[in-house]
Amino acid sequence: MTFWDHLDVLRSLLLRCLALTMALAVVVFCFREEIFTVILAPQHTDFITYRLFAAIGSPVDDFHVSLINTSLARQFIVHMQVSMAVGLMIASPWLVFEVLRFVLPALYTHERRAAIPVFAGGYLMFLVGIAVSYFVIFPLTFRFLGTYQVSSDIPNYISLSSYISTLCSMSLALGLVFELPVVCWILGRLGVLHAPMLRSVRRQAVVVILVVSALITPTGDAFTLMLVSLPVWVLYEISILLLPK
Repeated sequence: MTFWDHLDVLRSLLLRCLALTMALAVVVFCFREEIFTVILAPQHTDFITYRLFAAIGSPVDDFHVSLINTSLARQFIVHMQVSMAVGLMIASPWLVFEVLRFVLPALYTHERRAAIPVFAGGYLMFLVGIAVSYFVIFPLTFRFLGTYQVSSDIPNYISLSSYISTLCSMSLALGLVFELPVVCWILGRLGVLHAPMLRSVRRQAVVVILVVSALITPTGDAFTLMLVSLPVWVLYEISILLLPK
């Protein structure tokens, strides 16, 4: 195939992916109550994370943080944005398959055998990062910051836009950070990284992890910084185990 033929194939791929994502976004848009029940669940004390803390002997006090809307069209815009994001997430397995189908013919046989687990592992780790953000990092951050008051005379009213943007940015950031073991495994296979190399710079890595966590933390507070830093450090240690000795 010529270069322009490859571009035509890529254009068809992108159009199919866009059409599927838009179609799923329309379907998701029609299930507003169900989708936002899940998205707004960390706002309530009966969220599964808080109930798990109570089950292990660390009960979370009942709390209530009101979400408000301060713009005329903001709720409708948020509804569309969330529908597009959820539609993209639902379509993501097919999108990964389409990318693989486009890339694999250009690879040698041994490269194809390596590419499939890399794509699958990267996709699964991205989903794990989103799950960690939704079930652990975001609820604890929202519980702490949403109920924090410098004075009882100053109640907290969190805007819907702030809630959604923090949840989405934190989920995206954690999803990307969880790609660290996959990236290290690839660099290890290429001979760029080795386990002793990462062990020798462990102290410096802790500083880098704190800096990166501060950059990807949307709220900018120390509490969330530590919550994000811990799983990143765990991923760093896992990466050492995956590398050649």
